[in-house]
Amino acid sequence: MALTTATPPAVSQAPGRSTGTRTAGRRRHTHNEGIIPLLARAVREVEASAQRGKATPANRTKFHVIALLMREERARVKTEEGVSDSERAETLKRLDGVAAILAKTAARDTSLITLLEPTATISEATRALKRKMIAQAGIELPADEPEPEPVAAYVPPELAERQVVPPRIEQRMLANPFLEPDLTRSTKPTPVVRLANWELLGPLLKSFEQGGGGSACMELPEPPVPDRLAPPGLELMAHQARFLASVRDGHRSFLLADEPGLGKTAQSVIAASVAGAYPLLVVVPNVVKMNWAREVERWTPHRRVTVIHGDGDDIDAFADVFVVNYDILDRHLSWISRFGFRGMVVDEAHMIKNVQSQRSRNVLAIAESIREREPGGRPLLLALTGTPLINDIDDFRAIWRFLGWIDAEKPGPELMARLENNGWTPADAGFYPEARQTVIDMGIVRRRKIDVAADLPSKRVVDLPVELDDDLGRGIREAEQLLAQKLVQRFNTLKAGRIGRELGDDAIIRMVCAQELEESNASGDGVNVFTMVRQIGQAKAGLAADYAAQLARSVGKVVFFAKHIDVMDRAEAAFAERGLGTVSIRGDQTAPFRQSQIDAFNNDPAIQVAVCSLTAAGVGVNLQASSDVVLAELSWTDAEQTQAIDRVHRIGQEEPVTAWRIVAAQTIDAKIAELIDAKAGLAARALDGAEAPREDEDAVQLLALISVLRGALAA
Repeated sequence: MALTTATPPAVSQAPGRSTGTRTAGRRRHTHNEGIIPLLARAVREVEASAQRGKATPANRTKFHVIALLMREERARVKTEEGVSDSERAETLKRLDGVAAILAKTAARDTSLITLLEPTATISEATRALKRKMIAQAGIELPADEPEPEPVAAYVPPELAERQVVPPRIEQRMLANPFLEPDLTRSTKPTPVVRLANWELLGPLLKSFEQGGGGSACMELPEPPVPDRLAPPGLELMAHQARFLASVRDGHRSFLLADEPGLGKTAQSVIAASVAGAYPLLVVVPNVVKMNWAREVERWTPHRRVTVIHGDGDDIDAFADVFVVNYDILDRHLSWISRFGFRGMVVDEAHMIKNVQSQRSRNVLAIAESIREREPGGRPLLLALTGTPLINDIDDFRAIWRFLGWIDAEKPGPELMARLENNGWTPADAGFYPEARQTVIDMGIVRRRKIDVAADLPSKRVVDLPVELDDDLGRGIREAEQLLAQKLVQRFNTLKAGRIGRELGDDAIIRMVCAQELEESNASGDGVNVFTMVRQIGQAKAGLAADYAAQLARSVGKVVFFAKHIDVMDRAEAAFAERGLGTVSIRGDQTAPFRQSQIDAFNNDPAIQVAVCSLTAAGVGVNLQASSDVVLAELSWTDAEQTQAIDRVHRIGQEEPVTAWRIVAAQTIDAKIAELIDAKAGLAARALDGAEAPREDEDAVQLLALISVLRGALAA
């Protein structure tokens, strides 16, 4: 319906009567007064913008405000007393015109559709524009509508329009709007005399660039005995317990630079518990979001964790730990910075090395707001990275600023006081080793696998759950639902017939799944367990390559295993984009060429990743130059997986080996990983003479189908 140009009669209000809501003080409608003419002009502006392409942030905000005001005006005119039927009909007709244009605009730019939902998140910019339009319409604001909080100074103007505040966050903040009084900042800073006129950041960085001075690891206390920090059934390794003992003793800022595989995530999770640093904010790359949630639940089962997706509509505002990825942090700056977090963890902290980048500015602004709001000014701040330096020594700057050790121009008060007490200036040769150790003592913790080899098993597999949240991921979940529906239909058909009267449910389930597996092996077409696993491997390829690239930056050489050629191709392209040298080991290579690839990986420092076929490189290949393996796709057997890992874990390997298995959470992939692990004990049981369960005789594919069918029947 097009917007009518007819002028509605004035909407009357009973004399001397207040409606008790925003209608109090509402002016009577005339031809060009009231809210509807204003909405008509605004909706035409938004429509014109959508015709030119995607709506700008400003027009998205205007679109949302129009939808809100239209909804409120419609509700008012339908329920307000003293309005004649003709007046009500004319006003609703004009509102229908506005609604029609909104719908037409949303059809052109489908990203606007979500803003029509009553549950759409209302940003601070939306609240401010709504109040402005109400005032322009000559309508008195209701007394119970508070002034919107100004967007804080730490939100850049270009991001102000993007800010969102999930409704549940407001509930949490209203439930506990006060922080504890700050009674601990009365200590006087150390007077700066000797270093008052010196530029110090350059000399501090130079002190690390010169090298020497031993390991860059602060002195850590002995671990507590017995270990009372880990939950029942879990045990901390000695190097982890020593770090946590430092937190117990009151240290609150750390650059935790342990090599991957030494449990930085577990140390951080328990450190928050030891320090009482809740609520805790954890900023991570997207690929490890789900793993962080799992580790919080594992190591601190008494704490609640929530993972922030998109605009945070499904957030658990009363959680203890909030996990957010770098990519969406810019739209959550406003509420995060005033929420009252008492600790913050930045995983893969080398990703903020460029202090001019928006990502780095977001993280630094939040950290500063947390320091300002935390009683005592000493929140728990942890920067985790196996590679604090990627390009040059300047990469330290952003991490040190995040931790509060320095600001943009000079050392922070604590570091400055320690440097002053050293008794040296940059003109003295003794300044540099002392300065390096002083910064290390601020909280740098660095352990290598080889340093703590006694703590680690010689070989272990670590699952890294990832979330497939793109179109391909949704397609996989839909395919799994279709497969489940097909199995359920077959089950119901058999159960209703003669077989159902003769056999129990378990036997029918096994029969249905065996038939499905046989048909899948015969044809390989349509939706079946093999095509789904193939699609999952394709969907995981980018995430697996991203994680392998992070490992390569952190520890050096990495072996990347995949089953399918297209996954290997995509991984190699991703590594090339990141400037990582690779070799490839595939089934169609000649023996001399394959050996040249193996030799290059083991001997050439420029080669950082070996991209290997899980089947072709599973035997007869020695890749012990690496101690880290990424399994991008799952095998159907534990033996195949073990053979792949053993290309690295073999004679000549000096370090414990860690295999990072990428598992698609909330899909059949997770069940297959569980079944492979269950199968892993079969050989040991056979050799030890123990009796194995009957299920161990079944193929993983059959067991996976049985799991799908049982889950669907239970639902």
